[in-house]
Order: sequence, then C-alpha cells, then structure tokens
Amino acid sequence: MVVGFSIALIIFSLLLMMLVLMHKGKGGGLSDMFGGGMQSSVGGSSVAERNLDRITVVVGLIWFALIVVLGLLMKFD
Repeated sequence: MVVGFSIALIIFSLLLMMLVLMHKGKGGGLSDMFGGGMQSSVGGSSVAERNLDRITVVVGLIWFALIVVLGLLMKFD
C-alpha cells in the first residue's frame, strides 16, 4: 500500500511541476530573466488561465493529501 501511494506521489509531483511551469509569468520575477519580459501569445485567454489555476490547485491539494496519507501509513506501519 505504501508503494502504491509512493508511486502516486511521484506522478502527482511531476504533474504539479509541469502545471506550475505552464503558468504565465506575472512579471518582475525570474520569469522576466528567461524571456518573460516580452509579451507572448502563448498564454492564451483568461479562461484558459483560470482553468489552469483551478487544475493546479486541485492537483496541489491531492499532492498534499497523498503526503499526509503516506506519512500516516509509514507512522502506523
């Protein structure tokens, strides 16, 4: 059971990393250093950004829940 949750945690970690990197930079941070200073049309519409935000939050909550469950399983095992 611990192995299953560990594999799920690895998958959700990679998914969360990919989703965070897909976000458009808001300016003034490290995103400007790597070409974020000029406007690009890759960001899409505001609806796509809001959906990406929602998906990122849901995946982040699942990721957090997996960490808590995995910690409890390892503690009581």
